Amino acid sequence: MDYMIKKIKEYFHCLQPLEFLVIVFYVAIILAIFTQASAIAFWFVYVLVDIGVIAGLAHLCKVQKSNHSILLKFIRYWYAGPLILLTFKQIYFLIAPIRGVGDYDFLLIAIDKAILGVNPTYVLKNIANPILTEVLQMCYMSFYFLPMVLGYSLYKEKKMLQTEYVIFATVYGFFISYLGYFLLPAVGPRFTLHNFATNDTELPGLFVTQFLRFVINTGESIPPGTLNPIAHVQRDVFPSGHTMMTAMVMYMAFKYKAKTRFGLLIVGMLLIFATIYLRYHYLTDVLTGLLFTAFALWSGVYVFNYFKKILGKPERI
Repeated sequence: MDYMIKKIKEYFHCLQPLEFLVIVFYVAIILAIFTQASAIAFWFVYVLVDIGVIAGLAHLCKVQKSNHSILLKFIRYWYAGPLILLTFKQIYFLIAPIRGVGDYDFLLIAIDKAILGVNPTYVLKNIANPILTEVLQMCYMSFYFLPMVLGYSLYKEKKMLQTEYVIFATVYGFFISYLGYFLLPAVGPRFTLHNFATNDTELPGLFVTQFLRFVINTGESIPPGTLNPIAHVQRDVFPSGHTMMTAMVMYMAFKYKAKTRFGLLIVGMLLIFATIYLRYHYLTDVLTGLLFTAFALWSGVYVFNYFKKILGKPERI
């Protein structure tokens, strides 16, 4: 027993706030799975994968503490990207059995109409043209790279603590948005207010729009040929993670004076507009995403510094 406690302490003191955050979140997922295990097919597979993630991160931290190879350092900084995708897909399989309710698009549509008196996507189709669609589709896709651009920019500028915090805040923000998916599962206006099957003909682009949609749709579990795609698409509308994470990136870029901040601002503003124009989100998702942004930015600093404190790390953001 004393040996086990000693080893746990060794691993614990090797952790950074990001690993500690991931471990806490994954433990919460495991507990949620156990509460609804009877409703989740192959629930033990998810548990084993999650335990593997926790053990893998702990071991990575332990090894990297004594082995300062470039490869391990790279992995330690950038594993967050694949981890977010893994978590995103796991949430997809867990929402229905754990939440056990239908979609809430009707509520989001009603709120949009209460705010504007009309559905925004109906209005925006009047300004649709292939050039605008092409630009906005590329900006929408850039969402997956904006946090990495900011993190790499700060890393190149030798702002190591800020780089660490940006990566932490990005994962923290994603985890908060995933909780929103559980709160109000929804599929978005491209399914409810428009015909998903005719989206390419109603909002055509020029050269890469259709390919980018293929990538996005495949990532959301509806590759070409999927029968009844609305039944299979991920319930990832509320809040708009694209809005939330992009707003966080823009804010942190200016707060930490990243050299890429003005480029991130331009692309980010277009991206947020694209979430509605391209029919992925309701206005309510975007507004709620901004509220979630404010909460994540406010609380993220406290959580990061608190984790630093309990892990015995001297740096504070």
